[in-house]
Amino acid sequence: MGRGRVELKKIENKINRQVTFSKRRNGLLKKAYELSVLCDAEIALIIFSNRGKLFEFSSSGMSKTLERYQRCCIVPQDYRLERETQSWYQEVIKLKAKYEALQRTQRQLLGEDLGPLNMKELQNLEKQLEGALAMARQRKTQILNEQMEELRKKEIQLGDINRELKNKLEEEGENQKTMEGLWSCGAATDNFPLHTSPSHPMECDLEPVLQIGYHHYVEGEGSSAPKDMAGEANFIHGWII
Repeated sequence: MGRGRVELKKIENKINRQVTFSKRRNGLLKKAYELSVLCDAEIALIIFSNRGKLFEFSSSGMSKTLERYQRCCIVPQDYRLERETQSWYQEVIKLKAKYEALQRTQRQLLGEDLGPLNMKELQNLEKQLEGALAMARQRKTQILNEQMEELRKKEIQLGDINRELKNKLEEEGENQKTMEGLWSCGAATDNFPLHTSPSHPMECDLEPVLQIGYHHYVEGEGSSAPKDMAGEANFIHGWII
């Protein structure tokens, strides 16, 4: 008699279902092996039982076969985007860890969270603080020297400006004195008679002489005025300034 046809549906009996699973699983794994050997094919077989147990077979390595499967099935652009996303995700994780480490180091430098540190770590922290303090002092000294140098340059510039202004004031003072001398000399020449030497008729260095009092009246030869009138005229004109 021939073998009867098996109806494809779930086997209700647990024992029969487990026996059938074991037999057919072994047969499937055997067929996969034979196919890979006979046809030189790359085969990967993964089986999970209803209890969650894993059974697998791979002719060239499961990871290698799965990567090849992903390259063939996923669109290249999507695959590249997925790889970039994974790369960025890993980079974010690294940066986050670095950020947390820096925050922890900063708190330790400020004197916080020192409990978990051992003696060696505390010594290293002390060296770091001493180095940072030395660098801060060096930078402070450098800034002070630069400021002093700038102040010296400004002092020199202000000194030069002060000398220039002083020279200008001296020149203006000399010019003013010269103008005052010229004005005084001109005023003396216009208002007062000067005793001038015959050898220096135009010289204005001599002091002007103001004559006040009696001027002797000399009668002219051709004068027809009487003596009385002459005397009276002489008296009047002699006392007029």
